[in-house]
Order: sequence, then C-alpha cells, then structure tokens
Amino acid sequence: MSENLIPVYLAGDLVFRPEALALFAKLKSICAEYSLDGVAPFDGQAEARLLPPGRETILAFVHADRDLMDRCAAGLFCIDPFRRSPEMDPGTAVEIGYMMGLGKPMEAYTVDGRLYSEKVEAYWRDVLKQDLRKREESDAPSSGSMEDPDGMLVHSEGLLQNGMVEGFIGMAGGQVSIHRDFFQAFRKAAERLSLRLHARV
Repeated sequence: MSENLIPVYLAGDLVFRPEALALFAKLKSICAEYSLDGVAPFDGQAEARLLPPGRETILAFVHADRDLMDRCAAGLFCIDPFRRSPEMDPGTAVEIGYMMGLGKPMEAYTVDGRLYSEKVEAYWRDVLKQDLRKREESDAPSSGSMEDPDGMLVHSEGLLQNGMVEGFIGMAGGQVSIHRDFFQAFRKAAERLSLRLHARV
C-alpha cells in the first residue's frame, strides 16, 4: 500500500475477467488520481497463487482477501450481473456485508442501470424463454409483486440489485454509480469515495 494515499479495497467479479491484472492496473491508476491507493485481491495472494488449484488454495485466497479488507479504509464494489444472470458475484456480496460489519465507507458501481426486477425478467425471457407472473396477494410481507416460473418472488423492486447489497452500500454512506462505460462508472464511484474519505481526514 502506498504512503499518503488512502487504501481502498477493489472488489467485484473483476478477478475472474480476462486480463484481470491489466484491468486492476487501470483501476489503480484512476484511484491514484483521487488520492486513493487501490488494493486488488491479487495484492494479498502472492503465496497462495503458488499453490495448485483446489480447496486449500481457494481458502487461502479467502483469508488473504479478508486480511486486505481489514487493512483498507474503505471499499469500491462492482455489482455488475455475473455469469449472464441477474445476480452479482456472490463473493462480492459477502465482502460488502463484511465491510459493513467493520463500519467502513463503501461505494458501488455498475454498467447495468436496469432495475433488479427488469434484469430477472429479461433473464427468464431471453435465456429460459418463460415469462414472470403476478404473485397472488397474501398477508406475508413482500418486497415485490411478481414471481418467476419457479414460484420465487422477484424481490427488491426499485433497486439495482438485492436489497441487502444496495441497502448496506447506502447504510455505509454510499450509492451505486452508473455508466455504460465500465471505467467511467468506476471513476464516478472513486471520486465520490475520495471526497468522503478526505473530508474525514
């Protein structure tokens, strides 16, 4: 981590994307423009990356990522849909919850500005060739009015992702920055986080 820059954890499905190292290098350069030190999960995985693929290696990654989150002042989270589904990367959702528990500031960003319910509807229609249906009214509390063909509620209406994800980001003082260009979305979130962090220094 660089001196005089505030360390922030860079999370999302980015570690699984092609050319991940080059991607993180670009994000780190943007962070530096805003006096932030972008810390990628790879930065704590040097020893673990020497191990063969498997359970022990993955758990070593998990421990390393947790240690990085402990050391960082805040987090920048990509909540883009993952693996062509409406959902974001579940590991990133766990990290958001962890940093919420630590009481650290967070911001999020995405290239997909559709509401969560719209993403679910498009997934069922385009991939599975089925339509959502209206959920029958009941006395049970509900966060949505539609259900999928499996009978599962299409929850979190009015939000971009699962309500716990976007809710925790908001409770941590952040919001979801949206732009169709990935780097512009990230830049907006980094700028917001920088202003918040440096106002506290």
